[in-house]
Amino acid sequence: MSAFSMPASARLWMPESASTAAQQVDWVFDVVLVICTIFFVGITGALVAFVVRYRRREGTPATRQLHHHTGLEVAWSVIPGILLAVIFIVGLTGFMQLTTPPEDAYEVGVIGKKWVWAFQYPNGYIDDTLHVPVDQPVMLNMTSDDVIHSMYIPAFRVKRDVIPGRYTKLWFEATKPGEFNLFCAEYCGTKHSNMISSVVVHPPGEFDRWLEKASNFLETMSPAEAGKLLYKRRGCAQCHSVDGSQMAGPSFLAAWGQTAVLDDGSTVEVDANYIRESILEPQSKARAGYRKVMPTYQGQLKDEEISALIEFIKSLK
Repeated sequence: MSAFSMPASARLWMPESASTAAQQVDWVFDVVLVICTIFFVGITGALVAFVVRYRRREGTPATRQLHHHTGLEVAWSVIPGILLAVIFIVGLTGFMQLTTPPEDAYEVGVIGKKWVWAFQYPNGYIDDTLHVPVDQPVMLNMTSDDVIHSMYIPAFRVKRDVIPGRYTKLWFEATKPGEFNLFCAEYCGTKHSNMISSVVVHPPGEFDRWLEKASNFLETMSPAEAGKLLYKRRGCAQCHSVDGSQMAGPSFLAAWGQTAVLDDGSTVEVDANYIRESILEPQSKARAGYRKVMPTYQGQLKDEEISALIEFIKSLK
C-alpha cells in the first residue's frame, strides 16, 4: 500500500489506528520521536559546527581547552532527567491501562500452535479468525500448545507473548468496524511467516448474529464440506496437503484405506479409528519419515467435528 492510499488514520511510520489504546501509544511514540530528533539534530549540528570552527589551521595556535562548566553540566543532567521522568510516567500509565482489562470485557480463549491461531468463544465455537464487536472491551486469554508465540495486532497497538504451560492476557477495544491484520511476532519455526490471521470487527448488533450462524456450520453443511472447513480453520492445512505435495505431515490425498508405515516399523490401515487416534494422540502411532511435531487436539475438537474431518479425508480419492 502506498502512502497515497493509506487509511486516513494511518501515518507514514505507523499503521491504521483502530483501538482505544492506539491514541496514547501513538502519542508516546511521537513524543519520544520528537525528543530524539531534537537531540540528534542538535548534537550532530554542534559536532559539525565544532569540527569546522575549531579545525586545525597552519600557523594558528590551538584554542584554550575548557575542562569544566558547571552550568552546562547541570543542564545536560537535569533536562534529560526531566524528559526521562515524563516519558516514564506517561509510559507506565499507558502500560497499566493496557495490562488491566475492564471487568465487563468479553472473553475469548486463544490457543497458539504451529502454525495457526485458534480462537474459542464462550459458546465453545472455535475459529481461526478473531471476530469481535465494535466499541466493546475484549480480553484474550491465551496459551500455546507447543512453543512461544506472540499475539500482535498492529492497528490496535497491542502485542503479548503466548507461552506454553501458562496463560497470558491481552485486551483491547476496537473503535471501528473492518478487518485488520493479526500476526505472530515471535519466531516459532519453519512456517512462522505463515502464522497470519485477521481480526474482523463487527458493527453494532452483527457480532451475535455472526456467532450464532458460524456455530451451526455442522448443521448447515454436509459432513465432508464441514470437514473441509475444519481442515482450513483448525490448522490441518499448515502441515497436510490435499494434492499429494510434501509437507510437514503426510498428505491426505488418497490416504483413506491405504497401509501406513509407522516409525517403529509396524503398519496400520488408515481408517476412521486411526485418523481419530492420530488427531487425539498424534504421538502414539507416528508415521515413518515425519517428525513428531503435531500437537494433540484432545478437548479442542468435538466428536462431530472429528467425524466431519474423517469424511473429508475419505472424500479425497
